[in-house]
Amino acid sequence: MRPSLGALDGQVALVTGASRGIGRGIAVALGEAGATVFVTGRSTVEETARLVDAAGGRGIATFCDHRDDEAVAGVFARVAREAGRLDVLVNNATAVPALSTLFSEEPFWRVPPSLWDDLMAVGLRSHFVCAQHAVPIMLRQGRGLVVNISSAGAATKIGIVPYGVAKAALDHMTGEMGNELEGTPVVIVSLWPPPTRTEGMLADAGADTNTAAWSSPEFTGRVIVALAGDSGLSKRSGQVLRVRDLAGELGVPADANL
Repeated sequence: MRPSLGALDGQVALVTGASRGIGRGIAVALGEAGATVFVTGRSTVEETARLVDAAGGRGIATFCDHRDDEAVAGVFARVAREAGRLDVLVNNATAVPALSTLFSEEPFWRVPPSLWDDLMAVGLRSHFVCAQHAVPIMLRQGRGLVVNISSAGAATKIGIVPYGVAKAALDHMTGEMGNELEGTPVVIVSLWPPPTRTEGMLADAGADTNTAAWSSPEFTGRVIVALAGDSGLSKRSGQVLRVRDLAGELGVPADANL
Protein backbone atom coordinates (compact mmCIF):
# COMPACT_ATOMS: atom_id res chain seq x y z
CA MET A 1 0.00 0.00 0.00
CA ARG A 2 1.34 3.43 -0.89
CA PRO A 3 1.52 5.94 1.97
CA SER A 4 -0.51 8.42 -0.10
CA LEU A 5 -3.49 6.09 -0.58
CA GLY A 6 -6.63 8.05 0.34
CA ALA A 7 -4.69 11.15 1.40
CA LEU A 8 -6.70 13.35 -0.95
CA ASP A 9 -10.11 11.69 -0.62
CA GLY A 10 -12.81 14.29 -1.26
CA GLN A 11 -10.34 16.83 -2.65
CA VAL A 12 -10.25 18.35 -6.13
CA ALA A 13 -7.15 19.02 -8.19
CA LEU A 14 -6.43 20.56 -11.56
CA VAL A 15 -3.28 19.59 -13.48
CA THR A 16 -2.52 21.63 -16.58
CA GLY A 17 -0.50 20.15 -19.41
CA ALA A 18 -1.41 16.61 -18.40
CA SER A 19 -1.51 15.01 -21.83
CA ARG A 20 1.75 13.16 -21.24
CA GLY A 21 5.04 13.25 -19.36
CA ILE A 22 5.37 14.67 -15.86
CA GLY A 23 1.92 16.26 -16.05
CA ARG A 24 0.30 12.90 -16.69
CA GLY A 25 2.35 11.29 -13.92
CA ILE A 26 1.33 13.97 -11.44
CA ALA A 27 -2.33 13.53 -12.33
CA VAL A 28 -2.11 9.75 -11.85
CA ALA A 29 -0.39 10.15 -8.47
CA LEU A 30 -3.10 12.54 -7.29
CA GLY A 31 -5.63 9.94 -8.41
CA GLU A 32 -3.79 7.30 -6.36
CA ALA A 33 -4.40 9.53 -3.36
CA GLY A 34 -8.14 9.58 -4.07
CA ALA A 35 -8.54 13.02 -5.64
CA THR A 36 -10.90 14.12 -8.37
CA VAL A 37 -8.45 15.38 -10.98
CA PHE A 38 -9.31 17.69 -13.84
CA VAL A 39 -6.63 17.30 -16.52
CA THR A 40 -6.04 19.78 -19.32
CA GLY A 41 -4.18 19.61 -22.60
CA ARG A 42 -4.64 19.86 -26.32
CA SER A 43 -4.61 16.09 -26.92
CA THR A 44 -4.81 12.65 -25.26
CA VAL A 45 -6.29 14.00 -22.03
CA GLU A 46 -8.98 11.29 -22.17
CA GLU A 47 -6.25 8.68 -21.78
CA THR A 48 -4.82 10.55 -18.79
CA ALA A 49 -8.30 10.71 -17.23
CA ARG A 50 -8.67 6.94 -17.69
CA LEU A 51 -5.33 6.37 -15.97
CA VAL A 52 -6.44 8.56 -13.06
CA ASP A 53 -9.60 6.45 -12.77
CA ALA A 54 -7.55 3.25 -12.84
CA ALA A 55 -5.29 4.60 -10.09
CA GLY A 56 -8.29 5.03 -7.78
CA GLY A 57 -9.29 8.64 -8.32
CA ARG A 58 -11.70 10.31 -10.70
CA GLY A 59 -10.23 11.78 -13.86
CA ILE A 60 -12.01 14.50 -15.84
CA ALA A 61 -10.59 15.35 -19.26
CA THR A 62 -10.78 18.99 -20.30
CA PHE A 63 -9.34 20.10 -23.62
CA CYS A 64 -7.65 23.48 -23.36
CA ASP A 65 -5.09 25.53 -25.24
CA HIS A 66 -3.50 27.55 -22.44
CA ARG A 67 -2.70 30.38 -24.81
CA ASP A 68 -6.44 31.10 -24.92
CA ASP A 69 -7.62 33.03 -21.85
CA GLU A 70 -11.28 32.34 -22.59
CA ALA A 71 -10.61 28.61 -22.79
CA VAL A 72 -8.77 28.77 -19.47
CA ALA A 73 -11.66 30.66 -17.87
CA GLY A 74 -13.94 27.92 -19.18
CA VAL A 75 -11.87 25.26 -17.43
CA PHE A 76 -12.20 26.98 -14.06
CA ALA A 77 -15.90 27.59 -14.64
CA ARG A 78 -16.30 23.87 -15.23
CA VAL A 79 -14.37 23.02 -12.07
CA ALA A 80 -16.61 25.37 -10.06
CA ARG A 81 -19.76 24.03 -11.68
CA GLU A 82 -18.99 20.31 -11.43
CA ALA A 83 -16.86 20.11 -8.27
CA GLY A 84 -17.62 23.29 -6.33
CA ARG A 85 -14.09 23.56 -4.96
CA LEU A 86 -10.40 23.41 -5.90
CA ASP A 87 -7.80 22.21 -3.41
CA VAL A 88 -4.69 21.77 -5.56
CA LEU A 89 -3.64 23.49 -8.78
CA VAL A 90 -0.57 22.13 -10.55
CA ASN A 91 0.67 24.48 -13.27
CA ASN A 92 2.58 22.22 -15.64
CA ALA A 93 1.48 23.36 -19.09
CA THR A 94 4.21 24.46 -21.44
CA ALA A 95 4.93 24.66 -25.14
CA VAL A 96 8.30 23.24 -26.03
CA PRO A 97 10.06 22.21 -29.21
CA ALA A 98 11.70 18.81 -29.54
CA LEU A 99 13.84 18.14 -26.48
CA SER A 100 16.90 17.95 -28.70
CA THR A 101 16.21 21.61 -29.54
CA LEU A 102 15.19 22.70 -26.05
CA PHE A 103 18.31 21.25 -24.42
CA SER A 104 20.68 22.01 -27.26
CA GLU A 105 23.86 24.09 -27.23
CA GLU A 106 22.36 26.46 -29.79
CA PRO A 107 23.50 30.04 -29.02
CA PHE A 108 20.79 32.60 -28.37
CA TRP A 109 21.38 34.45 -31.66
CA ARG A 110 20.33 31.33 -33.57
CA VAL A 111 17.20 30.59 -31.52
CA PRO A 112 13.99 31.50 -33.37
CA PRO A 113 12.10 34.27 -31.49
CA SER A 114 8.98 32.11 -31.80
CA LEU A 115 10.48 29.73 -29.22
CA TRP A 116 10.74 32.64 -26.77
CA ASP A 117 7.09 33.47 -27.42
CA ASP A 118 5.95 29.87 -26.92
CA LEU A 119 7.90 29.30 -23.71
CA MET A 120 6.78 32.59 -22.19
CA ALA A 121 3.14 32.38 -23.26
CA VAL A 122 2.44 28.87 -22.01
CA GLY A 123 5.27 28.09 -19.61
CA LEU A 124 4.97 31.37 -17.71
CA ARG A 125 1.96 33.52 -18.61
CA SER A 126 -0.51 30.65 -18.44
CA HIS A 127 0.66 29.85 -14.90
CA PHE A 128 -0.08 33.45 -13.92
CA VAL A 129 -3.54 33.31 -15.49
CA CYS A 130 -4.42 29.97 -13.87
CA ALA A 131 -3.28 31.22 -10.46
CA GLN A 132 -5.49 34.29 -10.93
CA HIS A 133 -8.49 31.99 -11.37
CA ALA A 134 -7.57 29.46 -8.68
CA VAL A 135 -6.57 31.65 -5.75
CA PRO A 136 -9.95 33.41 -5.27
CA ILE A 137 -11.65 29.99 -5.15
CA MET A 138 -9.12 28.77 -2.58
CA LEU A 139 -9.41 31.92 -0.47
CA ARG A 140 -13.19 31.54 -0.32
CA GLN A 141 -12.98 27.93 0.82
CA GLY A 142 -10.21 28.65 3.32
CA ARG A 143 -7.44 26.43 1.90
CA GLY A 144 -5.47 25.67 -1.21
CA LEU A 145 -2.12 24.76 -2.74
CA VAL A 146 -0.71 26.07 -6.03
CA VAL A 147 2.30 24.25 -7.45
CA ASN A 148 4.33 25.65 -10.33
CA ILE A 149 6.42 23.02 -12.10
CA SER A 150 9.76 24.68 -12.71
CA SER A 151 13.26 23.37 -13.33
CA ALA A 152 16.85 23.57 -12.19
CA GLY A 153 17.26 25.37 -15.51
CA ALA A 154 16.12 28.45 -13.59
CA ALA A 155 19.53 28.59 -11.92
CA THR A 156 21.84 26.52 -14.14
CA LYS A 157 22.06 26.63 -17.91
CA ILE A 158 20.74 23.32 -19.20
CA GLY A 159 19.07 24.46 -22.41
CA ILE A 160 18.41 27.34 -24.73
CA VAL A 161 18.29 30.83 -23.23
CA PRO A 162 14.49 31.33 -23.42
CA TYR A 163 13.95 28.13 -21.40
CA GLY A 164 16.16 29.25 -18.53
CA VAL A 165 14.70 32.75 -18.56
CA ALA A 166 11.14 31.41 -18.44
CA LYS A 167 11.92 29.11 -15.50
CA ALA A 168 13.80 31.82 -13.60
CA ALA A 169 10.87 34.19 -14.12
CA LEU A 170 8.46 31.48 -12.95
CA ASP A 171 10.40 31.00 -9.72
CA HIS A 172 10.53 34.73 -9.13
CA MET A 173 6.79 34.99 -9.77
CA THR A 174 6.22 32.23 -7.21
CA GLY A 175 8.14 34.21 -4.63
CA GLU A 176 6.22 37.41 -5.37
CA MET A 177 2.88 35.59 -5.18
CA GLY A 178 3.94 33.90 -1.95
CA ASN A 179 4.64 37.30 -0.43
CA GLU A 180 1.19 38.56 -1.40
CA LEU A 181 -0.46 35.39 -0.05
CA GLU A 182 1.32 35.62 3.31
CA GLY A 183 -1.19 35.35 6.12
CA THR A 184 -3.78 33.63 3.94
CA PRO A 185 -4.67 29.92 3.87
CA VAL A 186 -3.34 29.58 0.30
CA VAL A 187 0.21 28.38 -0.35
CA ILE A 188 2.21 28.57 -3.58
CA VAL A 189 5.51 26.85 -4.35
CA SER A 190 7.78 26.09 -7.30
CA LEU A 191 9.07 22.54 -7.67
CA TRP A 192 12.15 21.34 -9.52
CA PRO A 193 11.52 17.72 -10.57
CA PRO A 194 14.51 15.40 -10.96
CA PRO A 195 15.43 13.79 -14.29
CA THR A 196 12.30 11.84 -15.13
CA ARG A 197 11.52 8.83 -17.27
CA THR A 198 9.03 10.54 -19.59
CA GLU A 199 8.47 9.36 -23.14
CA GLY A 200 10.30 12.37 -24.54
CA MET A 201 13.27 12.18 -22.19
CA LEU A 202 13.74 8.45 -22.79
CA ALA A 203 13.55 8.91 -26.55
CA ASP A 204 16.20 11.64 -26.39
CA ALA A 205 18.54 9.88 -23.95
CA GLY A 206 21.94 8.86 -25.22
CA ALA A 207 23.13 5.26 -25.13
CA ASP A 208 25.43 6.04 -22.19
CA THR A 209 22.72 7.74 -20.09
CA ASN A 210 21.80 5.94 -16.86
CA THR A 211 18.04 6.34 -17.17
CA ALA A 212 17.54 3.79 -14.39
CA ALA A 213 18.61 6.52 -11.96
CA TRP A 214 15.80 8.79 -13.18
CA SER A 215 12.49 9.08 -11.34
CA SER A 216 9.12 7.91 -12.60
CA PRO A 217 6.62 10.50 -13.87
CA GLU A 218 4.46 9.72 -10.82
CA PHE A 219 7.20 10.50 -8.30
CA THR A 220 6.74 14.28 -8.41
CA GLY A 221 2.99 13.78 -7.98
CA ARG A 222 3.49 11.67 -4.87
CA VAL A 223 5.65 14.40 -3.40
CA ILE A 224 2.89 16.92 -4.14
CA VAL A 225 0.41 14.67 -2.29
CA ALA A 226 2.72 14.60 0.73
CA LEU A 227 3.26 18.35 0.51
CA ALA A 228 -0.50 18.99 0.50
CA GLY A 229 -0.75 17.16 3.82
CA ASP A 230 2.34 18.71 5.41
CA SER A 231 1.54 20.39 8.72
CA GLY A 232 4.23 22.97 8.03
CA LEU A 233 3.01 23.79 4.53
CA SER A 234 2.33 27.46 5.19
CA LYS A 235 5.99 28.08 6.03
CA ARG A 236 6.99 26.95 2.55
CA SER A 237 4.89 29.46 0.62
CA GLY A 238 6.83 31.29 -2.07
CA GLN A 239 9.72 28.84 -1.91
CA VAL A 240 11.50 26.98 -4.70
CA LEU A 241 11.93 23.34 -3.71
CA ARG A 242 13.80 20.40 -5.22
CA VAL A 243 11.48 17.40 -5.47
CA ARG A 244 14.01 14.83 -4.28
CA ASP A 245 15.02 16.95 -1.28
CA LEU A 246 11.38 17.48 -0.40
CA ALA A 247 10.69 13.76 -0.74
CA GLY A 248 13.37 13.07 1.84
CA GLU A 249 11.90 15.64 4.24
CA LEU A 250 8.35 14.33 3.86
CA GLY A 251 9.14 10.62 3.86
CA VAL A 252 8.19 9.87 0.27
CA PRO A 253 10.09 6.73 -0.76
CA ALA A 254 12.41 6.83 -3.74
CA ASP A 255 11.14 5.08 -6.84
CA ALA A 256 13.47 2.14 -6.32
CA ASN A 257 11.70 1.37 -3.03
CA LEU A 258 8.14 1.62 -4.35
